[in-house]
Amino acid sequence: MDAKTIFLSTRPWSFTMTFSSVTMGTLTAALAGHFNPILYALTLAGMVAFHAATNILNDFFDVRHGVDKAGAPTTKYRLHPAAFGQTPLSSILGLSIALYGVTVVAGLYLAFVSNLLILAVTGVGILGSVFYTADPLVLKARGLGEVTVFSMWGLLIPLGAYMVQTGTYSLSPAVAALPIGLLVAEVLLANNIRDIEYDGSVGTRTLAVSIGARRAEKVYAWVLGAVYILVIAGIQGRLLPIWSLLVFLTSPEAFRLSKMFRGAVPDNADPRTAGLALRFSLLYMGSLVLAILIPVRIPF
Repeated sequence: MDAKTIFLSTRPWSFTMTFSSVTMGTLTAALAGHFNPILYALTLAGMVAFHAATNILNDFFDVRHGVDKAGAPTTKYRLHPAAFGQTPLSSILGLSIALYGVTVVAGLYLAFVSNLLILAVTGVGILGSVFYTADPLVLKARGLGEVTVFSMWGLLIPLGAYMVQTGTYSLSPAVAALPIGLLVAEVLLANNIRDIEYDGSVGTRTLAVSIGARRAEKVYAWVLGAVYILVIAGIQGRLLPIWSLLVFLTSPEAFRLSKMFRGAVPDNADPRTAGLALRFSLLYMGSLVLAILIPVRIPF
């Protein structure tokens, strides 16, 4: 594979989710008075490599399992050379292993300079990443895909980023990142609702396949609502600054997406959900930056 093909095969547009999760955990630490830009950069690099490895390994196993092939829905909107037989599966697997290696090296260094528990977080994350599509678990095909990505991007990555900065662990970064984790899971759910007929035909029992399209669409709407409720709860519990109300600027878009899913689900359902997730996350993270620069006492 040439450099451009390798880069596009990693699905780089999805890395905004990793950027949001790492930055959220880092900003939570910054609110507590801890911020090292070099450690932040190393954490982000390691997690982007992790995300890229996950995406490529997903392609490897989906092709091996006969899920991804020429004409499959996923091949219609992104580069997927393995599905068309243009790239040997051995090359795909090798690239994924190399990227996981970058993650392991970054994790080892960060654990050495910060907290050895980072190794445990890294190890659990890699196991979840691998068995998302690997035998014998294949979590994605057992209706656990959304739970898996939520656990990693909403809990493990923010917690790890916080630990890198502070050298200690706390539930606060994971709780603060819950809305981001839910939105990452929503992107996958949107993808699975759109592909529900195809996934069912190839034996991939995603959550959408397991509970049916109508129920999955309701879950999509409920989760969107929960994202904003969690922000209000965080502000009332003084975990989040009053500035976090800025995320409600995206609520009209969320309402439109929720309404859209009651009808025909468009082909761009997941990128549109990812767009909402990005805009929400930028405002959410920006609210923490504002809290650091312009602290405002919550009037209740």
